[in-house]
Amino acid sequence: MTFSFSTLDFVKPELGAEFTGDGVHFAVFSAHAEQVDLCLFSADGQEEIARMPLPHREGDIWSGYVPGLKPGQLYGYRVHGPYDPQNGHRFNPNKLLLDPYAKQIAGEVKWDNALYGYTIGHEAEDLSFDERDSAPFMVKGVVQDPAFDWDGDQAIRRQWHDTIIYEAHVRGMTMTHPHVPDELRGTFLGMCSDPIIEHLTKLGITAVEVLPIHYFIDDRYLVEKDLRNYWGYQSLGFFAPQPRFLSGNKITEFKTMVKRFHAAGIEVILDVVYNHTAEGSERGPTLSFRGLDNLSYYRLSPDDPRHAYDTTGTGNTLNVSNPFVLRMVLDSLRYWVGVMHVDGFRFDLASTLGRTRHIEFDRDGAFFDAIRQDPILAGVKLIAEPWDVGDGGYQVGGFPHPFREWNDKYRDDVRRYWKADGSMVPSLAERLTGSARQFNHSDRGASTSVNLLSAHDGFTLMDTVSFNDKHNDANGEENRDGHSDNHSDNMGAEGATEDAGINAARERRRRNMMATLLLSQGVPMILGGDELGNSQGGNNNAYCQDNEIGWTDWSGLGTPFYDFCCKMVEFRKAHEALRPVRFLSGDAEGGPVQIAWYREDGEPMGEGEWNDPERRSVMVYIARPADAALGEEGIVDQLLMVFNAGDQRDYALPQPNGVTGWKRVLDVGGDEPFETADATAPIIVPGASIMAFVPKD
Repeated sequence: MTFSFSTLDFVKPELGAEFTGDGVHFAVFSAHAEQVDLCLFSADGQEEIARMPLPHREGDIWSGYVPGLKPGQLYGYRVHGPYDPQNGHRFNPNKLLLDPYAKQIAGEVKWDNALYGYTIGHEAEDLSFDERDSAPFMVKGVVQDPAFDWDGDQAIRRQWHDTIIYEAHVRGMTMTHPHVPDELRGTFLGMCSDPIIEHLTKLGITAVEVLPIHYFIDDRYLVEKDLRNYWGYQSLGFFAPQPRFLSGNKITEFKTMVKRFHAAGIEVILDVVYNHTAEGSERGPTLSFRGLDNLSYYRLSPDDPRHAYDTTGTGNTLNVSNPFVLRMVLDSLRYWVGVMHVDGFRFDLASTLGRTRHIEFDRDGAFFDAIRQDPILAGVKLIAEPWDVGDGGYQVGGFPHPFREWNDKYRDDVRRYWKADGSMVPSLAERLTGSARQFNHSDRGASTSVNLLSAHDGFTLMDTVSFNDKHNDANGEENRDGHSDNHSDNMGAEGATEDAGINAARERRRRNMMATLLLSQGVPMILGGDELGNSQGGNNNAYCQDNEIGWTDWSGLGTPFYDFCCKMVEFRKAHEALRPVRFLSGDAEGGPVQIAWYREDGEPMGEGEWNDPERRSVMVYIARPADAALGEEGIVDQLLMVFNAGDQRDYALPQPNGVTGWKRVLDVGGDEPFETADATAPIIVPGASIMAFVPKD
């Protein structure tokens, strides 16, 4: 078959490969290229069957229309231009390049020195020029037909204060579940299979935050060590789902997953990596962006453009200050919302996205402004990982509305409080009330803090109470990788033990920590598997462990701790006082008290108590007053909670807002934690425990 571009002036504004019904329109951005060749490949990707220069250039968009092409066609680009690394240019038409807008990607990267624009081992290093063809080792884009029957699927758009997030990995969540069919394990269809959805709905989850599913590659050094990029934080295609998560060859499997989650009332949030790409530093391969226009797509050193400017720790930083790179990111986000129906995004190393042309972080920068004024994106859930590795990159509390933020201060302070570190009561109080010090500004709401005890990066909850030290030897880096300060405590034995006393103490602490998470204001996020007692054997950086270390262990289903977690989520949902829209105020101003803090004798906490480094306990009263605009009267919901990380104590319960009597509704350390009982004086709260009370009727 002979291929050629249409001689008609057929130029469309969309980038990527768009099937029109009669052919395919191709368009790609490059500001500094001299020629862009479209390359078409055989169905198996092995033979280049056509190479044609794109005929149109308008501004910095190169395009062409090929009549007769159908969905399923494999393609890539070769780009001509100056090879001048010292001025930031690394064009090399010998290297086949992936379309940044490819909606599906075929094949796998086969690591070979031909994938590099320079000759590895040459005395001139990356200033040399490599003439080998990379196509035999390179993945190809696949033309897509976007048709899919959504059958009335609608976005859920649940309010933030009612949201409970579950962070999970598509493969890790499904590989060992005993009731997920073998052929679906590790895939999107396995992720939305009945056993997984039943588990999530029983637990009370309202949103699943999945680790990266954008197309990513396995790093060469991992492949050479017989390891794999498990987590997926090496994106190369921002529009295409990762092929290893497909059971067949249709990207509609991702849409099926979203549709099934929505039918179960669960939102889908994608963990996205727009801060860098898989091409690494200037010593990395030429796979896409570097060969299309290195100077535009990446931040380069202002002193020496030969070198990448890295604020991500991966070797490169995507240059979202460039309007077309920013457009690519926004087009990607809009695609996943509009075409794939996802409900939100968690932005990896989001501080990088807020860096201006001058490198500094700017909360009013172009990226944030563009999202906030976009009618599609402004209404979805947006979560920032509020740091990167560059100067001034730690920005917890620094992001604009409507972004929510991962709160590592919450994780660290709750871990430290429950292992009874000194002077932690003020920090616990701050975390229980939404971390107002960080987030109560610029009219941000009480749901701004995404509270977490653990996440994919670090110890699981079980490992937090089972290991004093990290055990990352399986990663092949002599245990040098991963955090060393985990605020963990093995409670008497390093790792798994048969000591019944230690195991009982570990479960007690896990209950206290999980209860604290679900009793705190803000948005709780549970790491997938923590409710099951999942352990990674002390590995706190399992990014390359696509095996039993990284996969969820489902043996904890049906255990008392799993049942406790399910009921704690129910408890949170039953109490509006735990889910305020606005930050609570201790000043009644003529109305009911919203929040108050007490010591053991029922009297208000004073400066001396707050500053006592030996204090390990505190009582807090919270209330959700009526909203007259809703026709409510009085107080809608109120709770009194006791947190005691010290020894057993007697408590006298206070009487805020005229409460004259209490009944206990939660005793984390009790045999029946959720059994209701009258609170008769004195209230004895054991050490390492939580109790909660509501007013008597």
